[in-house]
Amino acid sequence: MERAQTSLNSDPEPRGRWSFWRNLSGFWLLGLCNNFAYVVMLSAAHDILHQQESHNSTSPVSISTSRGNGSNGNSSLYDCNPVSTAAVLLADILPTLVIKAVAPFFIHKFPYGCRVLTCVATATASFLLVSFSSTVGMSILGVIFASMSSGLGELSFLSLTVFFDGSVLGGWGSGTGGAGVIGAFLYSAFTQAGLSPRTTLLIMLVVPVVMTISYYFLLVFPPAFSQCSVQGVRMHCAKYQTLTGYWLLSVCCCLRGLGSRIQGLVKFIVPLGLVYFAEYFINQGLLELLFFPASFLSHAEQYRWYQTLYQIGVFVSRSSLFCVKIRRVWIMSVLQCVNAVLLCVAVQFHFLPNVFTVFVIIFYEGLLGGAAYINTFHFISKEVAREREFAMAAASVGDSLGIALSSPLSFFVHNYFCSR
Repeated sequence: MERAQTSLNSDPEPRGRWSFWRNLSGFWLLGLCNNFAYVVMLSAAHDILHQQESHNSTSPVSISTSRGNGSNGNSSLYDCNPVSTAAVLLADILPTLVIKAVAPFFIHKFPYGCRVLTCVATATASFLLVSFSSTVGMSILGVIFASMSSGLGELSFLSLTVFFDGSVLGGWGSGTGGAGVIGAFLYSAFTQAGLSPRTTLLIMLVVPVVMTISYYFLLVFPPAFSQCSVQGVRMHCAKYQTLTGYWLLSVCCCLRGLGSRIQGLVKFIVPLGLVYFAEYFINQGLLELLFFPASFLSHAEQYRWYQTLYQIGVFVSRSSLFCVKIRRVWIMSVLQCVNAVLLCVAVQFHFLPNVFTVFVIIFYEGLLGGAAYINTFHFISKEVAREREFAMAAASVGDSLGIALSSPLSFFVHNYFCSR
């Protein structure tokens, strides 16, 4: 098994097989718990918002009388939702994007323990707010808290991996992939068994507890691990900041240093962002339009299977770091863009024979996205010689930026096809 180079701030020493498995399982659980609330909120918020809309509706007219095998009561060939699923995506990704874009430049001032407690608190708040929500705004606030928890957790735990054996990055990636499959499955299973969305979300309050236990009791930290690490640019600029009257020179120094730090990460951020741009354009702009009326599956069931197979593909490829490593992430960017073009043309001309063909493409799409994610951070940990803690955090903005940029295009495609 390939080992990543240990952090400059830690001592490279074997901790024994017991410590190895504790850290590997600890990061797997941290990855699972970090993305769990984010995944579950997408489904739970939809259910509760639907219930609120039903309670607040004053129209006695049923919306289901004008449809066939679909679910949304419109006459469009594509059986469209009144609002694109990209609307939910945009609300869900923006808090994460802001945190990932801004936090890496000052987050080092806060101990990792405080960051984890913040993630736990915001994840707990998200479950409580959505489960007890009585208004649309309250539910959306709960989704925002889930997004904040996921964004802060991702950049913090990715940074934390540089203090451990390189294998923990594979555990983290596999855990984040598993969150999509396990979170969606458990939510569906509990609600299908007859539990209300509120009760289901309250049961899932165990997830922040597991995150707390995983960090504070399961991980075996290196002896030289410092909760308050200081980034290099601050050290370079300190001599200027101590001189009265030279504050402008200090600012210029810091900006120049930050620019050089980001410049070295562009080759990682751009391919990752492009993969996720194409990926979420497919997921939120095209999948709801790929409807096969002749299938034995309803539109809702087709879409649910699309998302499930995508999550399985992501889980498989994010767990693949132990078996295979792919240096040229740009290849996956190109292949994902080919997928997006292919499915966009399929929406226009309806040449795909059946829903099972789309199932195969969507599973393959998930494989590409998950592989791009885990290989990007693996090679950052291997190739960035200095400030890897900062590099891992800063590069995490790539996927969120790609997702956010895909939303306007998804809106446009949805409106274009659904107006026909």
